[in-house]
Amino acid sequence: MTTASPLVVSHLRTRLDGRWLHEDISFELRPGEITALIGASGTGKTVLLRECIGLMHPTAGSVQLFGENFWRLSPKGRERMRRRFGMLFQEGALFSSLTVAQNVAVPLKEHTDLSPDLRERVTHLKLRLAGLPLEAGRKRPSELSGGMKKRAALARALALEPELLFLDEPTSGLDPISAREFDHLLRTLCDSLGITALLTSHDLDSLWGLADRVIVLHGGRIIADGPTAQVAQVEHEWIRSYFSSHAGGR
Repeated sequence: MTTASPLVVSHLRTRLDGRWLHEDISFELRPGEITALIGASGTGKTVLLRECIGLMHPTAGSVQLFGENFWRLSPKGRERMRRRFGMLFQEGALFSSLTVAQNVAVPLKEHTDLSPDLRERVTHLKLRLAGLPLEAGRKRPSELSGGMKKRAALARALALEPELLFLDEPTSGLDPISAREFDHLLRTLCDSLGITALLTSHDLDSLWGLADRVIVLHGGRIIADGPTAQVAQVEHEWIRSYFSSHAGGR
């Protein structure tokens, strides 16, 4: 495990569709923490995640993964770096024509030289880590419930044993019980496997029960950064409105 920060975003700026979506974004993830990125719709949370994993290029600024500037790496270096992080997209992004097990095995086929037999064994392990029975691996994504699809996508994101995990709205579309079960699973996996995680979320229960730290995006900048209870007390109109919508209160 490297001693460098898993992710450092420095003075990132993003111009999209003729406007500045991000004006000056800087933050650093601490190893082992689960950090939630929140903000109103349209503030560019998902875009920021895509920039962090190399699917989009920021207009200015830098993204460093494990001490290396991602965009300055050679194609081979970027391929190496992509093995060190996993991504769970909001809708799962599972291949509908493949079984769940085949979906989970895709990163193993693309990035490793494992034999088919060993790939199958690793795939079964990842399914179990994500809380899925092995019989779920034989099904198509369309045959799964929303919660099981999320777990299948998580199993695939964990296929290469990442040190860093990105998750875009991981509990969206889930009922409250399934959402809390997923939060508990993610917390357990991150703690036991030493994974650092950055997730976007609109789920206040996830912020209170899962996140070690909350970063608030507003107006193209970070307006708050700290433990959930601390951020909830920040005197800002959007933050006050956001946290006051939590029915249980804190």
